[in-house]
This record gives sequence, C-alpha cells and structure tokens, in this order.
Amino acid sequence: MRRSALALVVLLPIAACGPVSVQQAEQECLPKARLAQQPRGEVAVGVNSNGQVGSRVEVNVSSDFLLGRDPNQVFETCVIQRSGALPSRPFYDYPER
Repeated sequence: MRRSALALVVLLPIAACGPVSVQQAEQECLPKARLAQQPRGEVAVGVNSNGQVGSRVEVNVSSDFLLGRDPNQVFETCVIQRSGALPSRPFYDYPER
C-alpha cells in the first residue's frame, strides 16, 4: 500500500505536465504571440483620499519581439509544445485585444 501511495505522489506532478487540449494551449499561447507582435503596457494614475498622487507604469517586451520573430510562428510553436498538435487556426485569425 505504501508503494502505491508513493508512486501516486511521485507521478501526479508529472501527469500535470502532460499535453493540454489544443483550445487550452491556444488560449495560453495568445499572450505570448501578442507580445511577439508588439510591446504591451499600461499606465495608471490616481489620487488617494489624502490628496497624494500615485502612478505606475508597466511595459512588457518579449525577446521574440526584440528578435523580430513572426508572431504566428511563435503562436504555432507554443501550441505544438503544449498540446502536441497544430493550432486550429492561425494567430492572425484571432481578434485583437
């Protein structure tokens, strides 16, 4: 019985690393492909109840963008790595967010 429990504890994390569905892989890979297309970021400015002003700037730039990789190729490679299958449609067929 102890061996079964030990095997379960050892193999369960490995099973979690297995392939996912193509649809799930596509959803997980879209942000990576979008960062390969162009940098993303946000700017926030606010005032608290004491009148103090606060701000925050965040910019995300991927190495894929800096290296000039095709976002569709980044998307396809990512989906294949995660699901073991080709995407159901190319990256450029997804609406921009």
